[in-house]
Amino acid sequence: MVPVYAESAPRIHSVESSSAIHPARAGARPSAIRIYGPPPVRRLRRILLAAFIFALIPILYSYASTMMQPSNSSLGVRTVEWLRDHGAAQIVADVETFYYSLNAPAKGGPQLKALPKVGVGGSLVAGAAVERPASIVPLTRVNPLPGEGVWHTTRHGESETQPPLLVTTFRSDPSEYPRLVAGVAWINTRHAVISLIPGRQEPSVSLPSRGGMDVPVSSRQKLLATFNSGFKLADSRGGWGYLGHAYAPMQNGQATFVRYTNGTYDVIAWEYGAALPANVEFARQNLPLIVYGGQPTANLANGSEWGATVGNAVRVWRSGLGVDAKGNVIYAAANDQTVQSLAQVLIHAGAVRAMELDINSYWISFNTYAAPGGLEPSKLLAEVERPAERYLTPDDRDFFAVYAR
Repeated sequence: MVPVYAESAPRIHSVESSSAIHPARAGARPSAIRIYGPPPVRRLRRILLAAFIFALIPILYSYASTMMQPSNSSLGVRTVEWLRDHGAAQIVADVETFYYSLNAPAKGGPQLKALPKVGVGGSLVAGAAVERPASIVPLTRVNPLPGEGVWHTTRHGESETQPPLLVTTFRSDPSEYPRLVAGVAWINTRHAVISLIPGRQEPSVSLPSRGGMDVPVSSRQKLLATFNSGFKLADSRGGWGYLGHAYAPMQNGQATFVRYTNGTYDVIAWEYGAALPANVEFARQNLPLIVYGGQPTANLANGSEWGATVGNAVRVWRSGLGVDAKGNVIYAAANDQTVQSLAQVLIHAGAVRAMELDINSYWISFNTYAAPGGLEPSKLLAEVERPAERYLTPDDRDFFAVYAR
């Protein structure tokens, strides 16, 4: 017997019922579908974002291309310099001023137990038969330190009666900041020659040739020292003259380190106009004079005189250059200095006229070489950041080299 399953077959809907459920299948016209665009605010945001990204392209290209150029500076420093060069100089200066103000040295504290060792020769005491300056008198008799202010030669076998270069250290403000040490170099211009050497990026002018942007290998046999120049031209408020030609126009009234064609040197307030006179071989300007007639100049309290850099009253690494009464050159550098205190350091070291050079420990360098060929380099002050070999390879900034005559 075959079983019968009631209601087991699938239910088939009629055409009518299917059409009722899906009217579109029966040819019914569906209602129009309305498509909404983004709200106006959202559309505006997208346009602004696209415009912002488009505007960033040349900025990012400029930054990337600058960072890819040859340089001996760190990425962080180059980034800050790029910001300075692209409209943010005052912002960078304000940030630096705030940072250094927060990290300003506290007055007082423990006394130093010893001064850093400088030079290679023994302590030299000036006498009637020798051609060198008197020792720098310490600024305090409290807690005397051996060798403070006493000159040392910098090269093995160097003449102690007519040395071309001497170095020393002394405490720059022992009463209020007893741990601050100034490094000083004295360059005898009768027995030494100073040359200005262009760097890779500074001066930021067109030159016929920048040479190797380091101390030429052919000149290293007589190399005694190298030291930093001034601010970048964009910040120096001055000109740059080289081999008898002013590649950046000289500015009257600005402090200028000059080498004359007769082999003498001076630090002066420039008064000869935009070009170099026939008797000037090189001239490097940087802000106004800080010492004149053996006294601090009156403009040291005027912050607007010091360009788009850390201000004159902020305590930071500073360097300066001056001349003594006999025309010899004096270099000085120290940490946590204002422009006023740097002027006092140079005056105490014997300068009758002086100017500020570069600032911050990254840019300050005074290096000596104890052996011919640029061998056995050492830093005048060990705390500065750059190595003693700095100017023996291409450098971004212009600098000075000192050679024995």
